[in-house]
Amino acid sequence: MTAAPAPRRGRPRSERAQAAILHASAELILDHGLGDVSMDTIAERAGVSKATIYRWWPTKEALALDALYTEWEPPEPTDTGTLRGDLLDLLLPWVRLVRARPYGRVIGTFITKAHSDPGFAAEYVSRVVEPRRDAARALFARAVERGEIPAGTRVEVVLDLLYGALYHRLLHGHLPLTDGFVADVVDLALDGVHGHTGSEVRRADDRPQS
Repeated sequence: MTAAPAPRRGRPRSERAQAAILHASAELILDHGLGDVSMDTIAERAGVSKATIYRWWPTKEALALDALYTEWEPPEPTDTGTLRGDLLDLLLPWVRLVRARPYGRVIGTFITKAHSDPGFAAEYVSRVVEPRRDAARALFARAVERGEIPAGTRVEVVLDLLYGALYHRLLHGHLPLTDGFVADVVDLALDGVHGHTGSEVRRADDRPQS
Protein backbone atom coordinates (compact mmCIF):
# COMPACT_ATOMS: atom_id res chain seq x y z
CA MET A 1 0.00 0.00 0.00
CA THR A 2 1.17 3.54 -0.72
CA ALA A 3 1.77 5.54 2.42
CA ALA A 4 -0.47 8.56 2.87
CA PRO A 5 1.34 11.89 2.49
CA ALA A 6 2.44 13.45 5.75
CA PRO A 7 0.25 16.36 6.90
CA ARG A 8 1.59 19.77 5.94
CA ARG A 9 3.16 21.64 8.80
CA GLY A 10 3.90 25.29 9.44
CA ARG A 11 1.51 27.33 7.37
CA PRO A 12 -1.82 25.96 8.69
CA ARG A 13 -0.50 26.27 12.24
CA SER A 14 0.66 29.83 11.54
CA GLU A 15 -2.71 30.74 10.11
CA ARG A 16 -4.50 29.32 13.14
CA ALA A 17 -2.17 31.21 15.47
CA GLN A 18 -2.71 34.47 13.61
CA ALA A 19 -6.48 34.00 13.65
CA ALA A 20 -6.40 33.29 17.39
CA ILE A 21 -4.29 36.39 18.03
CA LEU A 22 -6.55 38.64 15.96
CA HIS A 23 -9.68 37.28 17.65
CA ALA A 24 -8.20 37.61 21.13
CA SER A 25 -7.04 41.15 20.38
CA ALA A 26 -10.43 42.26 19.12
CA GLU A 27 -12.26 40.78 22.11
CA LEU A 28 -9.89 42.22 24.70
CA ILE A 29 -9.69 45.67 23.13
CA LEU A 30 -13.47 45.92 22.81
CA ASP A 31 -13.99 44.73 26.39
CA HIS A 32 -11.29 46.81 28.08
CA GLY A 33 -10.06 49.51 25.69
CA LEU A 34 -6.74 49.64 23.88
CA GLY A 35 -4.86 51.34 26.72
CA ASP A 36 -5.71 48.63 29.26
CA VAL A 37 -4.70 45.67 27.09
CA SER A 38 -1.12 44.40 26.96
CA MET A 39 0.67 42.07 24.59
CA ASP A 40 1.07 39.65 27.49
CA THR A 41 -2.69 39.56 28.00
CA ILE A 42 -3.32 39.02 24.30
CA ALA A 43 -0.74 36.22 24.18
CA GLU A 44 -2.34 34.50 27.16
CA ARG A 45 -5.85 34.75 25.70
CA ALA A 46 -4.69 33.51 22.27
CA GLY A 47 -2.64 30.66 23.73
CA VAL A 48 0.61 31.76 22.07
CA SER A 49 3.88 33.27 23.20
CA LYS A 50 4.48 37.00 23.08
CA ALA A 51 7.38 36.32 20.71
CA THR A 52 4.90 34.75 18.29
CA ILE A 53 2.86 37.94 18.26
CA TYR A 54 5.92 40.12 17.65
CA ARG A 55 6.84 37.91 14.71
CA TRP A 56 3.94 39.45 12.79
CA TRP A 57 3.08 42.69 14.62
CA PRO A 58 5.79 45.06 15.92
CA THR A 59 3.43 47.04 18.14
CA LYS A 60 0.14 46.64 19.94
CA GLU A 61 -1.34 49.40 17.81
CA ALA A 62 -0.45 47.62 14.56
CA LEU A 63 -2.07 44.46 15.90
CA ALA A 64 -5.16 46.40 16.95
CA LEU A 65 -5.53 47.87 13.47
CA ASP A 66 -5.37 44.44 11.86
CA ALA A 67 -7.79 43.04 14.42
CA LEU A 68 -10.26 45.82 13.67
CA TYR A 69 -9.83 45.37 9.93
CA THR A 70 -10.55 41.65 10.31
CA GLU A 71 -13.72 42.48 12.22
CA TRP A 72 -14.74 45.09 9.66
CA GLU A 73 -13.44 43.50 6.46
CA PRO A 74 -15.81 44.81 3.79
CA PRO A 75 -17.68 42.21 1.75
CA GLU A 76 -17.45 41.88 -1.99
CA PRO A 77 -19.64 44.63 -3.48
CA THR A 78 -23.01 43.24 -4.48
CA ASP A 79 -25.14 44.45 -7.36
CA THR A 80 -28.67 45.20 -6.19
CA GLY A 81 -29.46 47.05 -9.40
CA THR A 82 -29.33 50.56 -7.90
CA LEU A 83 -26.65 52.63 -6.21
CA ARG A 84 -28.97 53.22 -3.27
CA GLY A 85 -29.47 49.51 -2.75
CA ASP A 86 -25.75 48.82 -3.15
CA LEU A 87 -24.83 51.47 -0.57
CA LEU A 88 -27.37 50.19 1.96
CA ASP A 89 -26.10 46.66 1.39
CA LEU A 90 -22.58 47.87 2.18
CA LEU A 91 -23.28 50.26 5.06
CA LEU A 92 -26.05 48.59 7.06
CA PRO A 93 -24.09 45.45 8.09
CA TRP A 94 -21.19 47.66 9.21
CA VAL A 95 -23.47 49.95 11.22
CA ARG A 96 -25.17 46.98 12.88
CA LEU A 97 -21.77 45.63 13.84
CA VAL A 98 -20.32 48.84 15.28
CA ARG A 99 -23.38 49.70 17.34
CA ALA A 100 -23.44 46.24 18.94
CA ARG A 101 -20.06 46.65 20.69
CA PRO A 102 -18.07 49.68 21.97
CA TYR A 103 -16.28 50.30 18.68
CA GLY A 104 -16.61 54.05 19.07
CA ARG A 105 -14.24 53.99 22.05
CA VAL A 106 -11.63 52.04 20.08
CA ILE A 107 -11.91 54.27 17.03
CA GLY A 108 -11.65 57.35 19.23
CA THR A 109 -8.38 56.02 20.62
CA PHE A 110 -7.06 55.36 17.13
CA ILE A 111 -7.95 58.84 15.93
CA THR A 112 -6.30 60.47 18.95
CA LYS A 113 -3.09 58.54 18.32
CA ALA A 114 -3.21 59.28 14.58
CA HIS A 115 -3.15 63.00 15.30
CA SER A 116 0.08 62.69 17.28
CA ASP A 117 1.83 59.91 15.33
CA PRO A 118 2.12 60.36 11.54
CA GLY A 119 3.35 56.81 11.05
CA PHE A 120 0.36 55.37 12.87
CA ALA A 121 -1.92 57.76 10.97
CA ALA A 122 -0.73 56.34 7.66
CA GLU A 123 -1.30 52.78 8.92
CA TYR A 124 -4.76 53.69 10.20
CA VAL A 125 -5.78 55.14 6.84
CA SER A 126 -4.40 52.23 4.82
CA ARG A 127 -5.72 49.43 7.04
CA VAL A 128 -9.04 50.81 8.28
CA VAL A 129 -10.22 53.81 6.27
CA GLU A 130 -9.25 53.04 2.69
CA PRO A 131 -10.55 49.44 2.46
CA ARG A 132 -14.08 50.61 3.23
CA ARG A 133 -13.80 53.58 0.90
CA ASP A 134 -12.46 51.32 -1.85
CA ALA A 135 -15.50 49.08 -1.49
CA ALA A 136 -17.80 52.11 -1.80
CA ARG A 137 -15.85 53.53 -4.75
CA ALA A 138 -16.52 50.31 -6.65
CA LEU A 139 -20.25 50.87 -6.20
CA PHE A 140 -20.06 54.40 -7.57
CA ALA A 141 -17.96 53.25 -10.52
CA ARG A 142 -20.58 50.65 -11.37
CA ALA A 143 -23.35 53.26 -11.07
CA VAL A 144 -21.47 55.47 -13.54
CA GLU A 145 -21.09 52.55 -15.97
CA ARG A 146 -24.81 51.84 -16.00
CA GLY A 147 -25.61 55.55 -16.45
CA GLU A 148 -27.27 55.96 -13.08
CA ILE A 149 -25.11 58.89 -11.94
CA PRO A 150 -23.02 61.46 -13.84
CA ALA A 151 -19.44 60.57 -14.68
CA GLY A 152 -18.32 63.83 -13.06
CA THR A 153 -19.76 62.96 -9.66
CA ARG A 154 -17.40 64.02 -6.87
CA VAL A 155 -17.25 60.57 -5.36
CA GLU A 156 -14.72 61.46 -2.64
CA VAL A 157 -16.98 64.23 -1.38
CA VAL A 158 -20.02 61.95 -1.38
CA LEU A 159 -18.07 59.32 0.57
CA ASP A 160 -17.12 61.96 3.15
CA LEU A 161 -20.79 62.92 3.47
CA LEU A 162 -21.81 59.30 3.97
CA TYR A 163 -19.10 58.10 6.31
CA GLY A 164 -18.76 61.47 8.02
CA ALA A 165 -22.35 61.35 9.19
CA LEU A 166 -22.04 57.76 10.41
CA TYR A 167 -18.78 58.37 12.27
CA HIS A 168 -20.23 61.55 13.80
CA ARG A 169 -22.93 59.58 15.57
CA LEU A 170 -20.62 56.67 16.34
CA LEU A 171 -18.01 58.88 18.03
CA HIS A 172 -20.21 61.47 19.71
CA GLY A 173 -23.15 59.27 20.67
CA HIS A 174 -25.49 62.24 20.76
CA LEU A 175 -28.16 60.33 18.80
CA PRO A 176 -28.57 56.64 17.97
CA LEU A 177 -26.91 55.18 14.87
CA THR A 178 -30.02 53.49 13.50
CA ASP A 179 -30.84 51.75 10.23
CA GLY A 180 -33.28 54.57 9.48
CA PHE A 181 -30.54 57.15 9.93
CA VAL A 182 -28.33 55.25 7.47
CA ALA A 183 -31.14 55.24 4.91
CA ASP A 184 -31.72 58.98 5.42
CA VAL A 185 -28.02 59.75 4.97
CA VAL A 186 -27.84 57.69 1.77
CA ASP A 187 -31.00 59.32 0.39
CA LEU A 188 -29.85 62.86 1.13
CA ALA A 189 -26.40 62.24 -0.35
CA LEU A 190 -27.89 60.72 -3.50
CA ASP A 191 -30.42 63.57 -3.78
CA GLY A 192 -27.39 65.84 -4.09
CA VAL A 193 -25.77 63.58 -6.67
CA HIS A 194 -28.89 63.27 -8.81
CA GLY A 195 -29.57 66.99 -8.52
CA HIS A 196 -26.42 67.89 -10.48
CA THR A 197 -24.91 67.00 -13.79
CA GLY A 198 -21.22 66.25 -13.91
CA SER A 199 -20.42 69.72 -15.29
CA GLU A 200 -22.38 71.40 -12.50
CA VAL A 201 -20.57 69.68 -9.64
CA ARG A 202 -17.84 72.02 -8.46
CA ARG A 203 -14.55 71.06 -6.97
CA ALA A 204 -14.21 72.17 -3.38
CA ASP A 205 -11.35 74.50 -4.28
CA ASP A 206 -13.44 76.16 -7.03
CA ARG A 207 -15.95 77.54 -4.56
CA PRO A 208 -16.05 81.34 -4.24
CA GLN A 209 -14.08 82.59 -1.26
CA SER A 210 -16.09 84.58 1.25
